[in-house]
Amino acid sequence: MKSITLVIGASENPSRYSNKAIRALLQNNKAVIALGKRKGEVKGVEIQTKISTDKKVDTVTLYLNPNHQKQYEDFLLELCPKRVIFNPGTESFELQDKLEKAGIKTLNACTLVLLATNQY
Repeated sequence: MKSITLVIGASENPSRYSNKAIRALLQNNKAVIALGKRKGEVKGVEIQTKISTDKKVDTVTLYLNPNHQKQYEDFLLELCPKRVIFNPGTESFELQDKLEKAGIKTLNACTLVLLATNQY
């Protein structure tokens, strides 16, 4: 079974990095779930406005300003992914500390760079 990546902050706008990440993840044969403010679709991946925490998510990649992350704290802790990637501009030491205390690995990195350099 493929590991699943959840993109939080997903957008249909092709100029947004979350959209580029979804496309790059798919090109790298990764299973993707997208969570965004508005419903939509990117390359066949439905952007949902809510998802269940019973999904077996391996990696969460964040595309949300730290001011908008607070509403996802409890969700992330309950989801309990193996790791959360804080893309440039999304770094939140407060959230990272909470996740790490819960045993969730955090990483300040760019998903697009990790994929391009085979470090994902």
